[in-house]
Amino acid sequence: MSLIDDLRAVVGAAHVLQGDLPAYELDWRKRYRGHACAVVRPGSSAEVAAVLKICAAQRVAVVTQGGNTGLVGASVPDTSGTQLLLSLTRMNQLRAVDAANLTMTVDAGCVLQTVQEAAAAQGLLFPLSLAAEGSCTIGGNLATNAGGTQVLRYGNARDLCLGLEVVNAQGELWDGLSGLRKDNTGYDLRHLFIGSEGSLGVITGATLKLYPRPAAVSTALAALATLDDAVAFLQLAQARLGPALTGFEVMSRYALGLVRKHFAQLTQPLPPSDWTVLLEQSDSESEAHAHGLFESLLETALERELISDAAVAASLEQSKAMWHLRESIPMAQSVEGPNIKHDIALPISAISGFVARTDAALTHAFPGVRLVNFGHLGDGNLHYNVQPPDGVDATAYLSEFEPAVNRLVYDAVAAHAGSISAEHGIGVLKRDELSLRKSPVALQMMRALKQALDPHNLMNPGRLL
Repeated sequence: MSLIDDLRAVVGAAHVLQGDLPAYELDWRKRYRGHACAVVRPGSSAEVAAVLKICAAQRVAVVTQGGNTGLVGASVPDTSGTQLLLSLTRMNQLRAVDAANLTMTVDAGCVLQTVQEAAAAQGLLFPLSLAAEGSCTIGGNLATNAGGTQVLRYGNARDLCLGLEVVNAQGELWDGLSGLRKDNTGYDLRHLFIGSEGSLGVITGATLKLYPRPAAVSTALAALATLDDAVAFLQLAQARLGPALTGFEVMSRYALGLVRKHFAQLTQPLPPSDWTVLLEQSDSESEAHAHGLFESLLETALERELISDAAVAASLEQSKAMWHLRESIPMAQSVEGPNIKHDIALPISAISGFVARTDAALTHAFPGVRLVNFGHLGDGNLHYNVQPPDGVDATAYLSEFEPAVNRLVYDAVAAHAGSISAEHGIGVLKRDELSLRKSPVALQMMRALKQALDPHNLMNPGRLL
């Protein structure tokens, strides 16, 4: 039998697709387009194992895809027409909720928003939250160790996962769906696969941490003059609110200006300022207690002249509208045109100096570029993006200058002891950069793991390493 016949026998002919398939073969940013020998849509972990066993026997490379919302080209095939694309979107079952243990076990193809809503239906919280939550899947979130807006309080996707179910490169199923918070019985294998971008195996299920829902949530926007003020305000908020501080986002004047330009229907409750912070508190006591703490924090920040103005959400709808402003920045950038994205992590103490020096270096080396700075200041993750000068052909500009822009930015990141990828991953986009920036010892250990678990290089080859 042929490869296609073998695959049809496992998952059914209706779930083996061939031909021009842009929904699967074109990435979220429309930057990478490949061609798969077939798109296979298994409906269970057993079917995934059978598919990978066939691919291992016939030496067919496999690219795994969830919601196809990645930003680094890790989840679409190359152009060879030889790679199999494994789509997990049919695997979308909520397997179990253990309210007493505060856990939920789900298929890898479950959409993040569906998991959030299922937790809420139990009076609980699954705190992972990001702009693509209506499309991205849990398997992809874990494969990239997604971050999002509440890392400050709850951690990355890695911190929200207690157990995994994985099919390895040989087509063997490992059931590690533990709901235990303590299990000291050797290597913690789940951490090999979280953040591995599908290069070691296929995540098919996960046991996730849940939390009690907060009694009250307070949200505000605050205007600031400098990033130094923003860092000082963050320190004050952490001291006053402690673990109740769940979000602390920063947005530059130009970033919110793009939202104002392209989405004028969105209300911006504060006039433009050099920097704007969006902060959120989740309190476990009462609305009165939460409101009092929040108002006191803002009053102190105003008295110390860390902020010049503030707007507090008076309802859930206003809170959502504030977050919608923040989440609309990437879309506004996309409408403005092609741009150079940098998802970087820095020590919080280094962020202000990094931005000042790197902004100056970029505007000197590339006159007219527009800098779109925003991100998760609370955990040190900046989306430090570069828009070409107004009026130029953006595609041509990126083709000529993107490598040099990246080199300047990543050299500055290294000088400030940062990372070239905070939450988006490596994929194809940053693969070569990683080989230059990661230590030789770290790369050797990563390659040794890859060789041990995937000796024939069939799992997402050409990505990450």
